[in-house]
Amino acid sequence: MPQTFEKLAAPGVQRLQPYLPGKPVEELERELGITDSIKLASNENPLGPSAAALRAIEQCYRDIHYYPDGSAFKLAERLGARFKLDPACLTFGNGSNDVLELVARAFLTPDHSAVYSQYAFAVYPIVVQAIGARAKIAPAYSETDANMPLGHDPEALLGCIDATTRVVFVANPNNPTGTWMDTATIKAMLERIPPNVIVVLDLAYYEYLDDELKPDINALLARHENLIVTGTFSKVYALAGLRIGYGLSHPAVADLLNRVRQPFNTNLIAQAAALAALDDEAHIQSSVQMNKAGKTELQNALAQMGLSCLPTMGNFITVNFQQDAAPIFQGLLREGVIVRPLANYQMPTYLRITIGTAEQNERLLAALSEVLS
Repeated sequence: MPQTFEKLAAPGVQRLQPYLPGKPVEELERELGITDSIKLASNENPLGPSAAALRAIEQCYRDIHYYPDGSAFKLAERLGARFKLDPACLTFGNGSNDVLELVARAFLTPDHSAVYSQYAFAVYPIVVQAIGARAKIAPAYSETDANMPLGHDPEALLGCIDATTRVVFVANPNNPTGTWMDTATIKAMLERIPPNVIVVLDLAYYEYLDDELKPDINALLARHENLIVTGTFSKVYALAGLRIGYGLSHPAVADLLNRVRQPFNTNLIAQAAALAALDDEAHIQSSVQMNKAGKTELQNALAQMGLSCLPTMGNFITVNFQQDAAPIFQGLLREGVIVRPLANYQMPTYLRITIGTAEQNERLLAALSEVLS
């Protein structure tokens, strides 16, 4: 880019490194001369969307010449009923990362700071830096912590909050580590955060949490008016390609977020599919059960291979190879297995592996055994 254009950009944008998704499967197959590869890199639901969601798509696609409902009225009513909240508490986004950006735009300025944990979701630093706000990164637990290696340390997060802090981002479970905080820890931390600091509790993987680890969202929102809870239809609901997520908050906070939201940021098909997916409890349970079984299978097999895994409550496992993981990543690619390297998270010895179907997990393990041998 010509230097003159670079100087025209906002200071935060000048220093920004864009999020780099993995290459499309087709492109990798072409480059490597392979076929029938499997993608275990992006934490998608390998079961795919529910039949109910697909039927909803078929019923509405002929109406795509109309603009969508900018307020997502039906979906707001349905989600509001699920969480026992007024629809005025809802904000929708083009994926939950869109809601995270709305938070930054609504509450951050170059005079303010945002707090998030080391190894936290890559979108947090992007939205903070793009606004020109200052990032305060709380040290995570160490790799040798017996309970939650590389997990969020609530004391460290609280210690980073100062008079400039306007937003705190907390992912539970966290991506890319899979680590989590229990409900008592979350409650205690929220009690100690000043009411003039917005807290974003990012629950993208909420449905994969064990039941006793799922916070009472309604109760937390009722007690903490400065809280925003974000969720997504990209994970357990398997609608990642349609890009739709949401925020739950006090109506006054939601009003501010909706002021900076683009009027048609969620499309007609995504809204219809999300509405149908919410009611397909059988598909949700099948997805969660498959993930639990796959997690146990992979954790046991990886341990037998002498590999260390971070504890996880997501639909992925993060593996420490105790060496530069880039050659292992490339080796798996040549075997037709696509996973996620984590060097961009300053975790160069780790790979993140999405939990797949039983057949995909078996293929991953066979490929990994071949590469490591």
